Amino acid sequence: QVQLVESGGGLVQPGGSLRLSCAASGSIFRLNFMGWYRQAPGKQRELVAAVRSGGTTTYADFAKGRFTISRDNAESTVTLQMNNLEPEDSAVYSCYANVFRPITGDNAAYWGKGTLVTVSS
Repeated sequence: QVQLVESGGGLVQPGGSLRLSCAASGSIFRLNFMGWYRQAPGKQRELVAAVRSGGTTTYADFAKGRFTISRDNAESTVTLQMNNLEPEDSAVYSCYANVFRPITGDNAAYWGKGTLVTVSS
């Protein structure tokens, strides 16, 4: 099993910044990629950003130019720096990890509990 623990959510004014962190622990043989999703009330969950073990990153269009995802492979952590936040960014942000399981030879998905981000004046 793999546990993901997020931190860094909270209330911020429009135009402000927040930094989300996620630490993975447990039976980690290989972290294929880690990322962040978000879900606002009444909306579907959507990808925010992801980073592969080799460093390749993927961003949703709304995140490009404002958000930066980074990963520390040695520490199994992923960080999402969010700048110039807008009210539309308010959502529960959840950490995601795709992990290779050598015993079964497959990949498994794990989710954190989520952290609330509220952008409001």
